[in-house]
Amino acid sequence: MKDLGNISDIIADMATQLGEVVSHTGNNHPAMVGIHTGGVWIAEHLHRQLGIDEPLGSLDISFYRDDFTRIGMNPVVKPSQLPFSIDDRHIILIDDVLHTGRTIRAALNELFDYGRPASIILATLIERDGRELPIQANVVGRHVDLSPGEHIKLSGPDPLTLEVQKTA
Repeated sequence: MKDLGNISDIIADMATQLGEVVSHTGNNHPAMVGIHTGGVWIAEHLHRQLGIDEPLGSLDISFYRDDFTRIGMNPVVKPSQLPFSIDDRHIILIDDVLHTGRTIRAALNELFDYGRPASIILATLIERDGRELPIQANVVGRHVDLSPGEHIKLSGPDPLTLEVQKTA
């Protein structure tokens, strides 16, 4: 079993990194959006730690996935909620695990259906190998090299737990 570290410490490190990225870009009032489900859980913690005034947004990218037709006729879909206009806003997009890049591509497609943000900062709790699309996070909690047949499982929302599991 790989030790991924304490999730609270990882999120605190991410909050520090995000604060630095936001201050260097001059984005004084960013809005934060988490990707269902794990990204929203991580975003809730980061949102509080960064003291962002704007309400937290959430995206369910199910209909934007390029493998939507493969996941069956009855996917569990939650409504996306963006309680603010994203036009000309600086957005912090949060996901739990960055692997192939396809989830982020779908999230970007959905965000642009809502409007045209000024910029998007991508933060992810875990970055792992296996990228299929040219997507790179601005802020990464941990990079993890996994063996074939291993994946990351985030459970939550309270408490948040993180573990490496073998695929059955």
